[in-house]
Amino acid sequence: MQEITVEELLVKGYGNLIDVRSPGEFARESIPGAVNIPLFSDPERAQVGTMYKREGQAAAQWLGMQIVSPKMDALMQAIRQRGEEQGEPPTIFCWRGGMRSRAMATFATFAGLRVRRLQGGYRAYRQHVLETIEPYELQVPVYLLHGMTGVGKTELLTRLEEKGLPVIDLERMAGHRGSVFGHIGKGKPANQKMFDARLFETLHNYKDAPFFVMEAESKRIGNAILPSFLMQAKEQAVHILLTAPLEVRVQRIYDEYVTPYSWRSDFAEKVELAYSSIARRMPTEQAALLREALRVKDYRSAIASLLVYYYDPRYENKQSDYVKEIQYQLEATDLNDTAMQIQSLIEKGQSIR
Repeated sequence: MQEITVEELLVKGYGNLIDVRSPGEFARESIPGAVNIPLFSDPERAQVGTMYKREGQAAAQWLGMQIVSPKMDALMQAIRQRGEEQGEPPTIFCWRGGMRSRAMATFATFAGLRVRRLQGGYRAYRQHVLETIEPYELQVPVYLLHGMTGVGKTELLTRLEEKGLPVIDLERMAGHRGSVFGHIGKGKPANQKMFDARLFETLHNYKDAPFFVMEAESKRIGNAILPSFLMQAKEQAVHILLTAPLEVRVQRIYDEYVTPYSWRSDFAEKVELAYSSIARRMPTEQAALLREALRVKDYRSAIASLLVYYYDPRYENKQSDYVKEIQYQLEATDLNDTAMQIQSLIEKGQSIR
């Protein structure tokens, strides 16, 4: 068994990570890319914890041994399969590099498997993330995409990333699209710890990038708050305004929010609940018409009303702060063409620097 530090993990690029904590712990926070092969289930972990409080460490360890023994073969098979699939020895970790990861790594070593163990566990990784992000400063230009809801900012980031450009996709990191409907189809939004970890991973992977491309976002996305260095980067960015006709924006939103998820039994309920949180901020007559459109599942009409009477006015008000800062304005009806234009203007801008 090889013991490694967080710094060694990052420098050497070990990517085969196994989190041996309980499923509940793993769901709340983990190292991006890790898989969960838990030593204990959530109820089992609670049992061991209760035993520790009542009768002490020795009794808790004995109970843990009794719980784990019957499933040891399955655990070792899972670790071996993961190593074979990834082509490198797994790095095993738990909360603080304690007994769970030590036990799993020791058993794996006895079984003849090559494994690594992360010193300090997830807690050491989290501390490293915070120590990196809190004082972080972007030293390279940032190209910031602006535009009303539905112009295709997120899709453009994806296409630019596919072209090899260094992209910071904040909505993907947050697991949220940045609107009151942004959680639909995305599962549970990321908490702050997972957002920070994903941001750190992106910065680490792009540590030599000559620039970044981002979407203009507010301070909060879902459950995550952006760090101060990203807010500062917005102020100093190269600002690109994207535009598209209303009908194009409506169709894009329909394709993103409705088409993939409308078959779900709870879709209409989730949309209605999200709309209820903003209905009072719309003109009374339009709010009533929009609610009726939702009732009869006329989602295109509902989307158009939301854009015209809710999102667009708020965007225009917020965008007034950036009007003087906009350096480029691009039509975004054809996103392939727009992506090429953005790539071209960035390349020209970088060649001048």
